[in-house]
Amino acid sequence: MGTDFQAMTMNLGDGIATVAVVGEADLFTAPELKEALATALDGGAKDVLVDLSDATFIDSTTLGVLIGTVRKLRPLGGIVAIVCRDPNICRIFEITRLDQVFPIFETTDEGLAYLRDPERDVQPAG
Repeated sequence: MGTDFQAMTMNLGDGIATVAVVGEADLFTAPELKEALATALDGGAKDVLVDLSDATFIDSTTLGVLIGTVRKLRPLGGIVAIVCRDPNICRIFEITRLDQVFPIFETTDEGLAYLRDPERDVQPAG
């Protein structure tokens, strides 16, 4: 299980990192996702863009890992933003009202532009 899962971290500098998720993010792969996010934070990131463009599934464990990262970053003034195009995965954020916690974007470029904007809102708009 989870053999096709990947979570790849890229430090972009200026306190920003991305974590690209591929495959099913679930109970079995959550430790790998948590490790990728920790790598981003350990590398100096205070703003993280989690790219779910190539994710095929996420579950409540995944949401818990993302929320845990938010809790680590908030005291530093940092945030976790999400890239999500899959309507089923986006719906999970809406149903759980986590779309009020995470700014969600359709493209990586949009998400990175938001993170790099010095005038951005701390809380997502909408």
